[in-house]
Formats: sequence, C-alpha cells, structure tokens
Amino acid sequence: METKLLRIAELAKSDPKMKFTSLAHLLHKQALIQCHHELPNKKANGINGTTKEQYSEKLEENIEDLVSRLKSKSYRPVPVRRMYIPKLNSNKKRPLRIPEHEDKVVQKGITKILNTIYENDFSDCSFGFRPKRSCHDALKILNYYIEKRF
Repeated sequence: METKLLRIAELAKSDPKMKFTSLAHLLHKQALIQCHHELPNKKANGINGTTKEQYSEKLEENIEDLVSRLKSKSYRPVPVRRMYIPKLNSNKKRPLRIPEHEDKVVQKGITKILNTIYENDFSDCSFGFRPKRSCHDALKILNYYIEKRF
C-alpha cells in the first residue's frame, strides 16, 4: 500500500486540482492488517466490547470478512459507545464517542489515504490535526518568532 500511496501523493502534488475517483481498492487485506497492527493496545472498547486481542484471535477471517463487506458495499459501521467524562475544574461532563475496533481499522486505512492526498495542500504553518505535528510544535515556532523579533 505504501508504494501506491507514494504514487497518489506524487499525483496530488503535481496536479492540486486532480480528482481521485476510486481509492477503495487501497483498502485491501494486507493494508487493513497493517492498520490493525498499528492501532494501540488496551484502548477502550466500543459498544460490542471487542478488544484488539479478541479481534486478533481470528484476524485473517475478520479482515477477509471486512474486505468482502467493503467490496460489496455492505459494510456499515457499528454505532459508537457514548461515554461522558468530567471536565477539569467543573462539574460538567463532555461526551466521548468510542468506536468498535473494526471501525477503527477502517478509519485508520481511510485516514492514511486522505492524509496522502491532502497533506500536500496544507501550508507549513498549519498544525491542526496533522500527522507528526501538534499544538506544541506551533507554540515552539511562535516562541521562536517572538524571541527573534525582540
């Protein structure tokens, strides 16, 4: 999948107005297995309570079933489990949505594809929700420019 993603990145960079019409073929068995392995262990379970370890027990079968549902367009994400966690210094709570593990695998695969396409369009000064960038990086650069000017 990585070679194909590099090619898509090249195409997206060379022609920013290019429209990609079909990228679903990139969500194949090996790519989804890789996404499964990249997900962190011991995270909160979704509504069905399936853990990464449980999903791994029959990984080949689960991924093959997932791929067949994706290809036949019968895949439907499971409703998320909704939890409310307390806000700091307040008695209010904020909602937290926890998807099922299988949905996280699909989301990870789609995220890789979309990041490959759109990462070229962002400016270097954009930091929000980008891979390998955080608000701390933005603050470091801001601090650098403040110190440099004064």
